[in-house]
Amino acid sequence: MLDILQGLIQQVGQKAVVENADVPNEHNEGVMNEVMQGLMGGLSNQANSQGGIGSLLGMLTGGGNQGGGSLMSNPIVGSIAQSVMGNLMSKFGLSGSAAEGVVGSMLPSVLGGLINKVNDPNDSSVDVGSVMSAVTGGKTDGIDFSSILSQGAGALADGKLDMNDLMNIASGAMGGGQQQQGGGGLFGSLLGGLFGKK
Repeated sequence: MLDILQGLIQQVGQKAVVENADVPNEHNEGVMNEVMQGLMGGLSNQANSQGGIGSLLGMLTGGGNQGGGSLMSNPIVGSIAQSVMGNLMSKFGLSGSAAEGVVGSMLPSVLGGLINKVNDPNDSSVDVGSVMSAVTGGKTDGIDFSSILSQGAGALADGKLDMNDLMNIASGAMGGGQQQQGGGGLFGSLLGGLFGKK
């Protein structure tokens, strides 16, 4: 997943950074690396926050049709953008408007590209499971996120999602008979995020 993200950063960064007169040439590589680190760090923080997994899954699977404007209005992306802009100003001496321009060009394009790839059935280079594994450092508590999404689609086939559907999804995603104690852990965080509970 990281190589896919790095490729998207390089592709988008050509215009947003390399050809940008507001970014000194000696900082081109550093600025793109900072965007990459900020993006991965922000997604990891979201994945490890209370209820954050559900929100992150929602963003990743919201479909590849999210435009840049709607992505930038997403609270997850907004938080990442603020952090990266601050780092670009402090580490590379970019002005506020230059940092905002770089981040405003790169983040929605890179994330949009990643989301398109995750949701493209003809693109096997990356899926939601590999993204979630990368941002959680592989600590997925045995949850198969791709299985959750495919089972979730089946559960919604009747137009409603009830507790039986959720239990079937949970059982399949966690490898059958395992039960998560007290609704806690990663699966509790996932459900909390899906239902908007903090």
